Amino acid sequence: MTSQLAFALPVAAAFRREDFFPSPSNAAALTTVEAPQTRRLLLIGPHGSGKTHLAHIFAAAHAAEPLTAETISTRLPSLPPTASIVIDNADGCTDEPALFHLLNLLAPAGRLMLTATTPPRDWGLTLPDLISRLQAMPTLRIDPPDDALLSAVLVKLFADRQIIVPPNLIPYLVTRMERSCAAARTLVAALDARALAAARPISRALAAEVLDMGPSERNRE
Repeated sequence: MTSQLAFALPVAAAFRREDFFPSPSNAAALTTVEAPQTRRLLLIGPHGSGKTHLAHIFAAAHAAEPLTAETISTRLPSLPPTASIVIDNADGCTDEPALFHLLNLLAPAGRLMLTATTPPRDWGLTLPDLISRLQAMPTLRIDPPDDALLSAVLVKLFADRQIIVPPNLIPYLVTRMERSCAAARTLVAALDARALAAARPISRALAAEVLDMGPSERNRE
């Protein structure tokens, strides 16, 4: 059979509160993100663990302005000390003075949430005062996903791609895949690409073929 040409169409990820699936592995993070008294928070977790979704929930709950590591310095001069800010992937910030001044600006009356994959000591920072302020922030870690959460993530990832899969596929994948949300994202993308290229529906048989691939081969799908 001749393979079809597969196009990499944009995937619309849903980051609304109702799209978030609470489970024992992320319940503490969700409660803290939504709590009115939360004024500072550093959320640490691996890629694909739900940090970005929680950052969106924080922004909605506290009317927080999302900044990136690259836009802190340009936005800083016009921010009031009562601003509410959320920065996803803050460990990618290379402008240490800007991040330091932001922390100082918001310390008395503002609100700030940062997400990162590793603790501040592993960010490669050189400013001692910045390191000490980041290490003093209330910190939460997202635990590895349990079966319920991993199932919900797979359902959401398929839904984001507008793909309907048979009900027995999700438990089949959960018991055989690497147990991380990042692996779930790679797996769903590989299944979608293989199904499009082969003009086949996503099924357990197709999933078995993709799961038999090595991680690098799945990433190329």
